[in-house]
Amino acid sequence: MDFLADCRTRLAFDLVANTWNPVVLWALRDGPRRHGDLRRAIGGISAKVLTETLRRLEFDGLLERREGAYALTPLGTTLLAPIEGFGRWAADHGDDVVVAQDRARSA
Repeated sequence: MDFLADCRTRLAFDLVANTWNPVVLWALRDGPRRHGDLRRAIGGISAKVLTETLRRLEFDGLLERREGAYALTPLGTTLLAPIEGFGRWAADHGDDVVVAQDRARSA
């Protein structure tokens, strides 16, 4: 598989490259939530950034707004497993990355 500038794989990487996209999708995994509830559940995100993220994910077809709450679409649900995989990788290897970064800073 080639990873080209305009390939579908690059598109998928872009979806999870934004810091807040996977966090918001993961926060919706158990069902619909209103904006304020999402913001409290996530923590550390401003109302403006959450609104921008929700709009972007809705544009991408990953979530929808219904009855004042945001919910994953079937397409959005398909990203939960890869997000969980990234989380598992981070738990297993995140400390190694931090050690390498610290070593590079002190070199």
